[in-house]
Amino acid sequence: MALLTIENLPGAVLTVPAGATLLAALQAAGHDWMHACGAKGRCTTCRLQVRTGLENLSPPTAAEERYRAAGRLLAHERLTCQARLAAGDVVGRVPEATQLPHVRYS
Repeated sequence: MALLTIENLPGAVLTVPAGATLLAALQAAGHDWMHACGAKGRCTTCRLQVRTGLENLSPPTAAEERYRAAGRLLAHERLTCQARLAAGDVVGRVPEATQLPHVRYS
């Protein structure tokens, strides 16, 4: 299993089970993460800014490609409800725009 580290979310270094989305792994580890559409790939509120390991994620889904084409998802961002760890570790950050008000970020 590979590791997902969220740099600006204290305590967020977690093992992602094979086949699980990043969002599912974050929630299973007890982290509150914004996802306004219920993890259906219909918004961009669950996005993650990937700092390293972008190549270790599954290929972008059709939903992610649509948001990229519309300029709503940058090349170094992925939707946590869509992305899965394929192999290797990933390090990312919660974008300021999608940080939850009750969660303490560093």
